[in-house]
Amino acid sequence: MEYRHEFEVKLGRIRRMLEEEELAGCYIKRQDNFAWLTCGRVNYVAVGELGNCGLLITREKLYAITNNIEAPRMREEEKLEEMGFSILEGVWYKTEFEKQEIQRLCQNQAVGYDHKGDGRDVSSRIQQLRFALTEEEVERYKEGGKLVSRLIEETAASLRPGDTELTVVGRASCLAREAGLDIISLFCGSDERIYRYRHAIPTEKIIRERVQMGGNLRYKGLVVCCTRYVNFVPVSEELKKQYLDNVRIDCTMIANSIPGESFQTPFLAGKKAYEELGYGEEFEKHHQGGPIGYAARDYRIDFGHHGIIAENQAFCWNPSITGTKSEDTVIATANGPLFVSLPCLFPKVELEVEGKMFKRPYILEKF
Repeated sequence: MEYRHEFEVKLGRIRRMLEEEELAGCYIKRQDNFAWLTCGRVNYVAVGELGNCGLLITREKLYAITNNIEAPRMREEEKLEEMGFSILEGVWYKTEFEKQEIQRLCQNQAVGYDHKGDGRDVSSRIQQLRFALTEEEVERYKEGGKLVSRLIEETAASLRPGDTELTVVGRASCLAREAGLDIISLFCGSDERIYRYRHAIPTEKIIRERVQMGGNLRYKGLVVCCTRYVNFVPVSEELKKQYLDNVRIDCTMIANSIPGESFQTPFLAGKKAYEELGYGEEFEKHHQGGPIGYAARDYRIDFGHHGIIAENQAFCWNPSITGTKSEDTVIATANGPLFVSLPCLFPKVELEVEGKMFKRPYILEKF
């Protein structure tokens, strides 16, 4: 089975945690954690925090606990039994079934939960277990990155003055669902709204001269994030300089996202780049992004985050200057940054930052 190695690696991480935390079991029900452990499978009906099927991992056994509505799909389409899970199903209105089964299977001993439950909260530990991507996850991420990059750029390239922001997002949403992508967020802002709002959610506004488009899209559990710009009037020298400075800040953060370094290393390097390029005040106006993977951001890094960057940990930094933003998904590896999202249809700009060469998207001009 193609997922077997990936699954065994993750199972090993959880069972080591059980020993370290002196737990009889761990119960996983969050949608992101379920997708992580099951190598991209789905336990939800609607996108949110918790799914409709939970996974109980003990030191020796694997159980999937759900209701009689979801059990057939968990068995037949998500194929949890093939992964080694025994599926336990209760009648949909018997709300105590889940709790009772966990207590019975763990003999009323300590259980860790990845959400607010009746046992110990191990959500932060599970989150950390997700950080170091396996080889299989890296390959899956690259597949998703190609799909998302092309979707965003094809949609952006199809725009014309007179379209509305909502029409743009509707077009992208249709393409996303056809490609099997879950929509976590999709943004489209135009003209003065790009300068006024850091998060320009789509409205009925008619596009005139300039568009910012991007978002977070999920492929087999993994979230890809990127942003692109289209101009229907020539890019001014002022905008060109600002955009390239913004990209340079982003590349500085990416270049400093090195396994074994603190989260503070890229964060503070980015802050310094803002200041050196003359945009010090812009650092205060929006968060700078952080680790990505099975969530749109695991953390939004600030001065209080001092974790250590893992080998093959994914990041999406999103430094912004009023009117521009630079944003792509990248994996920090021992051999340097590996881009998940890349310009495929858009014009490219090359720049050297801290001894590393970067190929990043430029503004698409259409007139």
